[in-house]
Amino acid sequence: MKRRDFLKFSATSAIGGGLLLGFGLPVRAEIRDTLTTNAPFAPNAFLRIDRAGKVTFVMPMIEMGQGTYTSLPMLIAEELEVDVAKVAVEHAPADDKVYVNPLVGIQMTGGSTAVRAMYGPLRSAGATARVMLVSAAAQRWKVDASACRAEQGAVVHASSGRKLGYGALVDAAAKLPVPEKVALKAPGEFKLVGTPHRRLDTAGKINGRAKFGIDTRLPGMKFAALAQSPSFGGKLVAVDEAKAKAVRGVSQVVRLDDAVAIVASNTWAAKQGLAAAAPQWDAGPNAKVSTADIVEQLARASEKPGAVARQDGDAAKAIAGAARKVDAVYEQPFLAHATMEPMNCTVHLTKEGCDIWVGTQIPGITQAVVMKLTGLQREQVRIHNHLLGGGFGRRLEFDGTVRAVQIAQQVRGPVQVIWSREEDIQHDMYRPYYYDRISAGLNTQGRPVGWSHRIAGSSIVARYSPAWMKGGVDPDAVESSENHPYDVGAIHVDYVRQEPPGIQTTWWRGVGVTRGTFVVESFIDELAANARQDPLAYRLALLEKNPRARAVLRLAAERSGWGKPLPAGQGRGIALCTGFGSFIAQVVQVSVGKDGGVNPTHVWCAVDCGIQVNPDTIRAQMESGIIFGLSAALHGEITLKDGRVEQSNFGDYRVLRINEAPRIDVALVKSLAAPGGIGEPGTSCVMPALTSAIFAATDKRIRKLPVGDQAKVAT
Repeated sequence: MKRRDFLKFSATSAIGGGLLLGFGLPVRAEIRDTLTTNAPFAPNAFLRIDRAGKVTFVMPMIEMGQGTYTSLPMLIAEELEVDVAKVAVEHAPADDKVYVNPLVGIQMTGGSTAVRAMYGPLRSAGATARVMLVSAAAQRWKVDASACRAEQGAVVHASSGRKLGYGALVDAAAKLPVPEKVALKAPGEFKLVGTPHRRLDTAGKINGRAKFGIDTRLPGMKFAALAQSPSFGGKLVAVDEAKAKAVRGVSQVVRLDDAVAIVASNTWAAKQGLAAAAPQWDAGPNAKVSTADIVEQLARASEKPGAVARQDGDAAKAIAGAARKVDAVYEQPFLAHATMEPMNCTVHLTKEGCDIWVGTQIPGITQAVVMKLTGLQREQVRIHNHLLGGGFGRRLEFDGTVRAVQIAQQVRGPVQVIWSREEDIQHDMYRPYYYDRISAGLNTQGRPVGWSHRIAGSSIVARYSPAWMKGGVDPDAVESSENHPYDVGAIHVDYVRQEPPGIQTTWWRGVGVTRGTFVVESFIDELAANARQDPLAYRLALLEKNPRARAVLRLAAERSGWGKPLPAGQGRGIALCTGFGSFIAQVVQVSVGKDGGVNPTHVWCAVDCGIQVNPDTIRAQMESGIIFGLSAALHGEITLKDGRVEQSNFGDYRVLRINEAPRIDVALVKSLAAPGGIGEPGTSCVMPALTSAIFAATDKRIRKLPVGDQAKVAT
């Protein structure tokens, strides 16, 4: 099912119509690998109910702090009529067929798709089980099923008051045919969905019971410290094995073409052994590459026509004939993910099979890659997935697992490979450096009549999934640029692919929407200033056909006190993000010191994400995204010198500190529209709102991120 069709389908289901069971909901015969084996009732791939009435939900998505392990069980519990706090959650095994993300086509957590993708299938899964349990009870009592209802994990016969818990019905229910169609609740019937609910994974993270990949401990496990070539494309030349092995606890030195690992009985010994080994490197073909070189390549590439992503009318002609023309160039740097839990993976490789303990957003792809690397069959490669201590797109890649398997191929017994923070930041797969040229022609009233936007940058999609490329256009790179919501007259958007030498790029929180929203919203703000119009009023005038966008803009502005005067050195900026099926507006208020120091003091956020599953999660994700986005906009930047990444830890790759965090106000708009994503748009929206606020406070236009000291007044 195509993404657009799925969203239409979800919009219908939100009103409460019947759903086909087959959509994203494998029947019992297709289930090849499940973790719960003692539950007689397994009507689909997601649910198991045992004779004690215990409900186990096999989670198709992974939890990396976004609240998935609460919101998705709420969908199951709503339709199944059970207490969500009593639903046990298990990680789904690697299986791209059974646990496919229907919006993506593979088993993947990312792109703010968890609730969007699973809203229909999981409700259908719960409703199907409920219908079968009610039918089993009705047959036992020899009454019509319509005379029975499910409530709190039991089936009740209304007229007689008879009651049977689900556990007493599972054997009979398991013998019934799985219905082809089930009716779902209408939103007005929801008891759980749409209500605030505490996070179900919080207690385990506080008391230490929650297990992340880095917590894996196995009998006889060894630990490996890793050093990879500091330059892109470099090779290992020499290592002092004698000195490394002289460190107490060190048992082995593993050499790879472009890396070395020291294996020891504990992490400290492995790190000490790595320092003693003093690896030497051949810097390779990119030894002299710098950030300036990459920007120069992008700038040159952006002067050439690219693959056309959108062409409505003759934008060049409209701009040439306009009363005024506005041009701008925007730059956004390489960004690291810097997850709190650094990259790690534990591998036990034998002739019989390969067991991998890791936190990954792509278990199915990871399994396939390990199969290719080891020559093992699918059933021999077992991925034991864990909670993620941050993902942000970094764990959409399998390079860390591949590296651990390469090391394990030379080690007897299980070995855990943990990347140091320095390795993690200097060998991340970065958000691409983007270079945008954008122009608009304005009429005498200051309204745009033509819009031209050229995006130059690396293509993640061409590497990750070439089939998604159409006509040379990377759909992620042009997201929120070719489909922004404003009426700007004739429009031309094209894309020029320019790969940085030796550097692989990947998804980052907000993916293409972050890049596109920053440029489009910043430029809309420039057009408003050129037209001498209020940035909010200017946007509203260009959104006459988009009531949801207008509504969130008005709400955020109202809550912020938009239009009220501020003291000198302070300013407010506003921005809109229409991505992931959601509508987000944010107002940022900043104070800029005489030294140019930028202090975001307040952020007001309005969210229309359609049907709300857990309002608390939505607010938390907006707060999280805002802090993440502010960190990147103010400080985030990966730079290269002599082929090496210059940043190495949080000292020079800064994250917003708690005393720097603004006050955040999040307002939610009630809606019956299909659920939208909320994990990433908060990050995407806050960046242009921040830079527009800086302009309002200082009259300095920030077109290149990070802000750094650009707000400093020249002396």
